Amino acid sequence: MADGRQGPMIDLHSHTILSDGDLIVSELARRAEVTGYRVLGISDHADASNIDFLVPRIVKAAQALNRFGKLRIIAGVELTHCPLGEIAELVKEARKLGAQLVLMHGETLSEPVIPGTDEAAIEAGVDIVAHPGLISEKAARLAAKRGVLLEISGRRGHCLANGHVAKTARLVGAKVLFGSDTHEPENLHSKSDAERVLRGAGLDDAEVAEAWKNAEALVEKVLGKSLRDRSNG
Repeated sequence: MADGRQGPMIDLHSHTILSDGDLIVSELARRAEVTGYRVLGISDHADASNIDFLVPRIVKAAQALNRFGKLRIIAGVELTHCPLGEIAELVKEARKLGAQLVLMHGETLSEPVIPGTDEAAIEAGVDIVAHPGLISEKAARLAAKRGVLLEISGRRGHCLANGHVAKTARLVGAKVLFGSDTHEPENLHSKSDAERVLRGAGLDDAEVAEAWKNAEALVEKVLGKSLRDRSNG
């Protein structure tokens, strides 16, 4: 059975007071570390109005925190409610500003996201489509082809389509991962709680283990090195 011993706790979707979260970066990092996290992605909400302000500050905070301790902070951003024609430009700008990961606020059932956002984001080369809602087979196939990960969400409201995301990903061979979408301290998930979310979406034990491997592979791609030699599980 999949459990926390199979690899580090990785969560690449969280928010701080730099957008709509409750905590500053350092406090969120500390709480994540105590919860058992090995890797935390900070991915505050951005569009054309704030991306130039936001990303450099996340990068600066991540660099400072990564000098100490075992917790690895990944500097990211979540493009949110952006016009479809602007997504590709914003992805490029985010990377130019130093974002290590680019997420897209997908077509969640709980918010009026512009239809077509999932596919446009995958076309633009994001790393993760967060809570992609009732993602189409076409978009999921494109994600599989381009190596874009689809999120199984731990957040209330955004989790409503988790079963659909898991089923569609399985059908077309797309890869999934867990994301807490943390905004408040209580949103942080232990690894066992995250695995309950993954199983609740319909993943079997092998698929749960694969979801962690997908997250780990993405982090190792970003860092350019393996996590295994430093992880305590």
